[in-house]
Amino acid sequence: MSIPLPFRKRSARDRVRQDWIEERRREARAVIADVVHHSDHLVRLACDVLVAHGETEVERRDARALLFVIDARMPLRQRHLQQLDPEVER
Repeated sequence: MSIPLPFRKRSARDRVRQDWIEERRREARAVIADVVHHSDHLVRLACDVLVAHGETEVERRDARALLFVIDARMPLRQRHLQQLDPEVER
């Protein structure tokens, strides 16, 4: 993300990008709020979004903690197989 400079005008592209990030952030928060009804894969994606684009340090830290919990639930063998071929459900 580019650093906003005082002499630089915000372009339409910057506004569209910020709107897109805000929409992904809202979707990620919705997934996290209803974590029981979503797959681990979708929750992991939502956590990745919040870790990268969360508004506060607390939100980013909580997303990292949830990623840790999800990784701990998955057995090592299954995790290794998923890394080799993420499209294969085992």
